[in-house]
Amino acid sequence: MSDCIFCKIAAGEIPAQKVFEDDSVVAFRDLSPKAPVHVLIVPKKHVASVAAFKAEDKDLAAHIFVDVVPKLADELGVSDAGFRLVINTGDDGGQTVHHLHVHLLGGRKMTWPPG
Repeated sequence: MSDCIFCKIAAGEIPAQKVFEDDSVVAFRDLSPKAPVHVLIVPKKHVASVAAFKAEDKDLAAHIFVDVVPKLADELGVSDAGFRLVINTGDDGGQTVHHLHVHLLGGRKMTWPPG
């Protein structure tokens, strides 16, 4: 999608502080972190939101949650103490960039409600 900022980051057209990249996913530090560790995990394929996943995307979803999240949590030093994953979906769900992205937050005790 030509006007999507996350597509441009995934394509290398916009710089980002990347912490992980493979053929299907890129992860980078959030520009406005809400915790000491706050990275966004973004598929390179444009998927508007988690609600837009199709059956053909199940391998991508599994890759994010089975391969990428645990690897990053470990590498970023938050796997033992714990971390939070957030996926905002749609305008009412707080999604501001309409490209699926998973927030991985950690490095402090998470509170509820989030803040």
